Amino acid sequence: MQIRKTYRGLNHEMLCDEVRSLLQKQGIIAVETESQTYGLPSGATQSRSTLLLRADPAQGKDQREYGSVHILGSPRDEAKMLLDVDDAVLSPEKLSAFQEDLDFILGSYEVKW
Repeated sequence: MQIRKTYRGLNHEMLCDEVRSLLQKQGIIAVETESQTYGLPSGATQSRSTLLLRADPAQGKDQREYGSVHILGSPRDEAKMLLDVDDAVLSPEKLSAFQEDLDFILGSYEVKW
């Protein structure tokens, strides 16, 4: 399952933190594996973070990788998120609850295409 979102006026780090928190609420631990900042000729910067997804050990599931989240922050005050998760870990009900929470908290920042 994939979820793709674009946000305007939202800080890259805040998006990472919110996604991490909302996934944890659904029993998924998001572990940051990579975070980079790139300089641009204009002096502005772009940010990129990758989070690996694992089941919460408190729920008794194994700790293999279940998916990832990629978040890109641009100098135009825009952040893009791509969540790719194994359907076996995040049931349709949990995925729906995650999306509802995400939309409630960050919906006003989302760019609708």
